[in-house]
Amino acid sequence: MAGSRQSVQLTDTEIEDFLDSQMKVQVATVGADGAPHLTTLFYVLVDGKIVFWTYGSSQKVRNLRRDPRVTCLVEDGQDYFELRGVSITGKARLVEDYDEIKAIGLRVMARMAGGADPSTSSGHRLGELGEDLVSKQAHKRVGIVIEPDKVASWDHRKLGALPGQGSAG
Repeated sequence: MAGSRQSVQLTDTEIEDFLDSQMKVQVATVGADGAPHLTTLFYVLVDGKIVFWTYGSSQKVRNLRRDPRVTCLVEDGQDYFELRGVSITGKARLVEDYDEIKAIGLRVMARMAGGADPSTSSGHRLGELGEDLVSKQAHKRVGIVIEPDKVASWDHRKLGALPGQGSAG
């Protein structure tokens, strides 16, 4: 089955293109009792890494302060032959500098807004009201950068048939 697994893997370029085309990531952290804690967040890709911001008082941040291990999943598709995704296991690096948090927030919010209006002092296309909102929120938030140790990927659109059925035709 190794050949089958390799046939659906994404190349590094395909992984970056896929991650850049998506907006939401599922993030699993380790709770105090060892159980996974799973959340979904909006993210941006910065230097090939998943980056997001969240409230500093959130459960995921409390978990990451205690144990930085994290698994992230970005996936897409409705039926079997459309399924594709990237799973990243690694460590979360907390960003607690206000200016860096604000920069992350501006990028995430601009992406969520679809690049609303083009003029802000930061160049992030949110406009004055959006930039003001991000500036206020940044005091309550933490930025998180996912530092990958292992990346797994798949794209079932590369399959011609279900495993073991040969090529579709």
